[in-house]
Amino acid sequence: MTALTTRVFRLPDLGEGLTEAGLVQWLVAVGDTIVTDQAIAEVETAKSIVELPSPFAGVVTALHGEPGETIDVGSPVLEVDDGERAGSGPVAPESVERDAYREEERAGSGNVLIGYGTSERAPSGRRRPRAGAQVDSPSAPPAAIGPAPIAPESDASVRRPVAVRSPLVRRLARDLGLDVHTIAPTGHDGAVTRADVLAAAVDVAVDGVAAQHRGAGAGAGRGTDASADRDVLDGLSVASRERLSPLRKAVSTKLARSRSEIPEATVWVDVDATELWNLRSQMAPEGGKAPSVTALLARFVLLALEDHPVLASRLSDDASELISFDGVNMGVATDTARGLMVPVIPRAHELSIEQLDTALRELSTRARSGSIPADRLRGSTFTLNNYGGLGVDGSAAIINHPDVAILGIGRIIERPWVLDGQVVARRIVQLSLVFDHRVCDGGYAASFLRRVTELIEHPLRAFGRV
Repeated sequence: MTALTTRVFRLPDLGEGLTEAGLVQWLVAVGDTIVTDQAIAEVETAKSIVELPSPFAGVVTALHGEPGETIDVGSPVLEVDDGERAGSGPVAPESVERDAYREEERAGSGNVLIGYGTSERAPSGRRRPRAGAQVDSPSAPPAAIGPAPIAPESDASVRRPVAVRSPLVRRLARDLGLDVHTIAPTGHDGAVTRADVLAAAVDVAVDGVAAQHRGAGAGAGRGTDASADRDVLDGLSVASRERLSPLRKAVSTKLARSRSEIPEATVWVDVDATELWNLRSQMAPEGGKAPSVTALLARFVLLALEDHPVLASRLSDDASELISFDGVNMGVATDTARGLMVPVIPRAHELSIEQLDTALRELSTRARSGSIPADRLRGSTFTLNNYGGLGVDGSAAIINHPDVAILGIGRIIERPWVLDGQVVARRIVQLSLVFDHRVCDGGYAASFLRRVTELIEHPLRAFGRV
């Protein structure tokens, strides 16, 4: 009797060089009948929450993973019985199309399509399968599951000829610190694919963690019998271990790069925002809302950047050139339940206060809901961070690489202030400018901050240009 064909959908490359995604929720269950491109799950990437479409149609026979778990690129997501019997009948057109796509990926083209697995290979054989997970295909021999083994460490010095047709694959290997000559290729005509590089990186990471655990176990063995079975670190029992989400890993990587590459400096000033505070309430159209304080400050910042364009520039990768732009793409730091995100308002210098206010509200809503597209989370040339809404006055902000400056805005609250020789209550806000000292010096940064201060303290002078 001929066995039914079981197809395994593996997590595809979702773009942006991501190697994993967090499972938010399943949209189907075992036993459901699905069609091609039907959304089967919501996954969280380092950019947003997206629906994952299935490249297969049929009956769902297995789901891999629980909500909250992380799935690596190339790992099984679900299994589908397509209703066909192996070896019977012609190949469906959509199957031909899928095979053509996968053949192209194996050749190292770097092309990626959401909804289609990056290859038919399973993750490295060194990774322990999830408890209860089913084998990818009951009819496949063991040799067909998993990649060819990576050369052992004793043979690491042996460099064999290797084909890497895609510059993206070669760059990925370089960024991960891997030598392509030590990676076993599985692609067409012996080419190393993206999946090969990612599997090799997983192997290295797993080996490193295993070595750490062996060392920790040796140290724990010297403790008391009562603590021998517990995870103890520096004398304290570990309550839990939780993997960082894809977003938190992306934020961590970006901030670490900023700290390691940028020699930053900070200048700050207290500003009397009383006139702006009072004037804002008068700016509401009939039946409408007044623009947000952030929108007003964003417009003042854009005006000040017209006279100080270096703060909205970038350095080349080798820091040998200063790249200036005709305008500003403004990033806006946004606190969300998933973590810090910086959605971008492209060509913000062309927008009025009303348009800035609309754009800010829309970006904030979409960022917090996780529905903002990935292309709206990159490309900033200057970042605004209004942390006053978090109830704080100041912050030693980290520059949003590859920007060269970020302006922080604290709470606008009543404070004692000397005005015309008298101590009075005024609405005061602290502004903090963090800048890359390689592109300018303190005098230039202070001049920019003084210009923003002037516009805030005397807003009517600016409205002729707003």
